[in-house]
Amino acid sequence: MAPPVQSQRLPSPSQPSGKGEVGELKTQLRQLAGSRAAGAEDLKRELYKKVISYMTVGIDVSSLFSEMVMCSATSDIVLKKMCYLYVGNYAKVHPDLALLTINFLQKDCQDEDPMIRGLALRSLCSLRVKNLVEYLVGPLRTGLQDSNSYVRTVAAIGALKLYHISPSTCIDSDFPVALKALMMHDPDAKVVASCLSSLQEILTLEGNASEEASKERELLLSKPVIYFLLNRIREFSEWAQCLVLDLVSKYVPSENSEIFDIMNLLEDRLQHANSAVVLATINVFLHLTISMADVHQQVYERIKAPLLTLVGSGSSEQSYAVLSHLHLLVMRAPILFSSDYKHFYCRYSDPSYVKKLKLEMLTAVANESNTYEIVTELSEYAANVDVLIARESIRAVGKIALQQYDVNAIVDRLLQFLEMEKDYVTAETLVLVKDLLRKYPQWSQDCIAVVGNVSSKNVEEPKAKAALVWMLGEYSQDMLDAPYILESLIDSWDEEDSAEVRLHLLTAVTKCFFKRPPETQKALGAALAAGLADAHQDVHDRALFYYRLLQHDVSVAERVINPPKQAVSVFADTQSSEVKDRIFDEFNSLSVIYQEPSYMFIDKEHRGPFEFSEDIGALATGASPDNSVLPSQRVEASDNDLLLSASEKEENRGIAANGSLAYSAPDYNGSSTALVSHSPSPTANTSAASGAPSMASISQPSIEIDDLLGLGPVMTPTPILALKLNSKTVLDPATFQRKWGQLPIALTQDCSLTAQGVASLTSPQVLLRHMQGHLIQCIASGGQPPNFKFFFFAQKSEAPSGAGFFLVECLVNTSSSKAHVKVKADEASLSQDFAALFQLALLKFGVS
Repeated sequence: MAPPVQSQRLPSPSQPSGKGEVGELKTQLRQLAGSRAAGAEDLKRELYKKVISYMTVGIDVSSLFSEMVMCSATSDIVLKKMCYLYVGNYAKVHPDLALLTINFLQKDCQDEDPMIRGLALRSLCSLRVKNLVEYLVGPLRTGLQDSNSYVRTVAAIGALKLYHISPSTCIDSDFPVALKALMMHDPDAKVVASCLSSLQEILTLEGNASEEASKERELLLSKPVIYFLLNRIREFSEWAQCLVLDLVSKYVPSENSEIFDIMNLLEDRLQHANSAVVLATINVFLHLTISMADVHQQVYERIKAPLLTLVGSGSSEQSYAVLSHLHLLVMRAPILFSSDYKHFYCRYSDPSYVKKLKLEMLTAVANESNTYEIVTELSEYAANVDVLIARESIRAVGKIALQQYDVNAIVDRLLQFLEMEKDYVTAETLVLVKDLLRKYPQWSQDCIAVVGNVSSKNVEEPKAKAALVWMLGEYSQDMLDAPYILESLIDSWDEEDSAEVRLHLLTAVTKCFFKRPPETQKALGAALAAGLADAHQDVHDRALFYYRLLQHDVSVAERVINPPKQAVSVFADTQSSEVKDRIFDEFNSLSVIYQEPSYMFIDKEHRGPFEFSEDIGALATGASPDNSVLPSQRVEASDNDLLLSASEKEENRGIAANGSLAYSAPDYNGSSTALVSHSPSPTANTSAASGAPSMASISQPSIEIDDLLGLGPVMTPTPILALKLNSKTVLDPATFQRKWGQLPIALTQDCSLTAQGVASLTSPQVLLRHMQGHLIQCIASGGQPPNFKFFFFAQKSEAPSGAGFFLVECLVNTSSSKAHVKVKADEASLSQDFAALFQLALLKFGVS
């Protein structure tokens, strides 16, 4: 019997041969190209799906370009969609192959099926190959006049794509004019919205370079266009409505009647289910009435209900976005929302970020009528299992107390928090009690009675411990154990990691010494000794400052360290009113969510730290930079280093192994000349045994403060030799440039400017005049806020002609309130003294 004849079947796409899957796909596509056999269309679909899946996962299937194009000659719209997707993906990477697609795409643009015409036109505009733009103009112009609205919509978006590929081609072909005409006359709302979107972007980008485009952009904000769009707003999709409303918010009505007409027309948009439409409508209402105070307040009343409804419905993300905008409005008009405070109560299902924002709003709307209810609710949150929310709720209670609403009840609630015996609750409460005592000193008796029961061993957080230490020093006369608690903290000085706590400890024990000398003198001596030996520069400098102040005159020290204090009336706000107004101007944008103006997260200048350039800038005279300057030698010292005497500076600055100058704190332990001696002197013991010495007797020069505090003998500081500058120094630019190139950098350091100085530095000339008053001249300057650059020079008094000069490059950044200074000197040994004069001059800038 003869074997049966095997029917010829096309290879299955799921069973490729061993030549490689891409190669097998290529073979199968070639076999199917032009095939009219039954089932060929289904096999093409399977092959196309496999090609698209490979492309999606990153496999390069560009070698199939020719086969995919050949198989595109079909009436199956699904196959055409996949083919267009493939072509659009590889056209930009392989522009030479993209030319193969032009013929069949242009042919499809004339297909009878409007869906295929639209898809082909969209794919043609998505090729993004600049050499092929000439093939886009004809189909686009035809598409804008197509009878089908889908094709016209695609053509309107395609005109924008053409502009991004070749702006000149788009403008020369008059597509902006055609888009505007189509927008004003097309019956389909989708086409109108697409034309508006494309036209806005084209005119915005082109308006920066073309005056004609700028005028056309202004015409978009004309009354006929705005009213035409508003009358059709109900036909638009939600996205299109937001687009129109954004355009309307920029419109400036010529008379008040227009404002009311627009608001009446948009009244029902406030009831829209989509939050984006509601916020866009509110943005229109707020900006239209900004100059009408009475109407503006009525707008707040009107928009309150829609916003509160949106907060309670929808997802948590939507609630947060709406709450952020509501928070901005609450901060501007808290009284209008004070009766709706219950809407801001936290629900158990709210995520932490929503709860945190609600707590801020409860703080903002609190007033005399609702404080008790709000504080009662916040007190419940203090026991929340979410530690972050518990902390925020305690802070919210404190903020309300600082607003002077029902202080009696709030203080009692805060003090009750200290009895909860939770570390984080105690920590937050201590910080708030400190602020309350600064504003309401009359509550010190009640607060201190409770704070005195808090063990310092149970307080671990630096800010809380610093607050406790501050209260121990400030109210040591009312706390019996204050000197002994401070002494125990000083005994564990080396175990304290926070410099903030050590700084507060130095100040607190010094204040306690002024109030209770016999009990505190030993602790003060130990604190000063530990502070002088501390590796942290600020701690060391404060201890040295207190030590020298006490050595000079104890009564003067008391007036400086522990002066009579006035109650703090207003605490600094984290945001200025100007920043809040700027955020309000950007309503319905990310600025409201981030709670900062857009330039803070868009401009590169504000995103990263300011970096000083190490290159020497060319002078104003036009001289080129000199590349032969030696590497800078950097001195690591803080501004408070000026407290050291000249002899101590010279002793404690040595040449490091790498050749640069390094700063090290003086060693106060061990040697015969050290300041620290842990064994108390007989004088101190006698003083302690005989009772509290009077401040007058302590301040007498005959009694050594070192003996009283248990400190050893002190080196007599060598007086600083004052460097005097020439008041009539002259230096021409050529000589300055020559000296700058020849002299090595003697000193490099960062100096601080005061807040008044930063505010005064509006132009380089202001600082020039100030420095001239200190006999420091400027030879070149430039820059704009926040960055300025100066070259200064000065001359030592009585120096011979052409000698004794100091040259300075000063880079000022007003954002960081810092000045980066490089000093070159004919006499390098005097560079430190000159740097001190220069720094003092900067510190006096702007201070009357």
